[in-house]
Amino acid sequence: MPPTIAIIGVGLIGGSLGLAFLRTGVGRVVGVSRPETLRKAIRIGAVEDGVPYGRMEEVLREAEVVFLCTPVRRILELLPEVLRSAEEGTVVTDVGSTKERILACAEANLPEGVAFVGGHPMAGSEARGIEAADPFLFQNAVYALVPARGTPGWAVERMAGLVEQLGAHAALLDAATHDRIVALVSHLPQMVAVALVGLVGRIGKDEPLLLRMAAGGFRDMTRIASSPFEVWEDICRTNSFRIAEAIDLLIGELKQLKDILEDPRLGEAFQFAGKTRGTIPKDAKGFLRPLYELRVMAEDRPGVIAGIAVPLAEAGINIKDIEVLKVREGEGGTLRLAFGSPEDLERAVEILKGRSFDVRVR
Repeated sequence: MPPTIAIIGVGLIGGSLGLAFLRTGVGRVVGVSRPETLRKAIRIGAVEDGVPYGRMEEVLREAEVVFLCTPVRRILELLPEVLRSAEEGTVVTDVGSTKERILACAEANLPEGVAFVGGHPMAGSEARGIEAADPFLFQNAVYALVPARGTPGWAVERMAGLVEQLGAHAALLDAATHDRIVALVSHLPQMVAVALVGLVGRIGKDEPLLLRMAAGGFRDMTRIASSPFEVWEDICRTNSFRIAEAIDLLIGELKQLKDILEDPRLGEAFQFAGKTRGTIPKDAKGFLRPLYELRVMAEDRPGVIAGIAVPLAEAGINIKDIEVLKVREGEGGTLRLAFGSPEDLERAVEILKGRSFDVRVR
């Protein structure tokens, strides 16, 4: 009989977990959330059934794996009750973006026979809520697993297996290491985006052209500034020391760059940064294999995208990814297309050029 997976908090992450698990047939998925959220989740297929928070114990009596998918503060509030109500042999986990406080809470309340393996999928969106849930959100993402002290091996293996079913890659580490790493690679970028947009926004009150001239680099770098504070409030409160430490480290780096703006060493800094960024796995999120890309310049007119996609489909060529890079209304723009093999790329170039499109291989 397939296991029952309980998801407490059916928002972006919880809903995406439910969609992914049901898509792969891992087991039965039930939700605990607000009634209106549950209705939406059932309608889109994120959970098969659900109850409001006041009836959470009913779900915990039958669940073999429990995912706590609320904000960190709410996880800390619910965790003692969840652990107390869970049946023997249950694995309880969470998706919180910080781990030390959560692990300390779990270890202080963990009953005999129940296992806790903290979790953190390194995937998300600036959007929120069940409406933004995506069954492919975790594809090829790193999924941190942080077991409580004394966690049996079978519980870690069960969680690793579920992570694999999501299409993610499990990374086993301790809570302190996790919080130190995410402070640098996740929390610090959010603070930088907020600070940079705030700076430009304040100066922009006296310089009306400032934001109008913000081009792709600024937009790409500051996309996450749109992330909701409701999520980040708890993250900052539970990892404030390490985030402050990371900010100080960045200030030191910026001061060093400031001191060499007219010095040849600035070139060395750029080269080191470029080389380091080049070592980030290109398939760390999204696709398991490298993609082969081209760019197509196209007129701004109805049906132009169909004019590109249809002949490729007729030739049996699958477009793995597509993105509108640039557009000038009434004139035209640039599309990025990605394919799964060099052969598909070569055939796509030939077909599109044969239809008089301006094609450039990236």
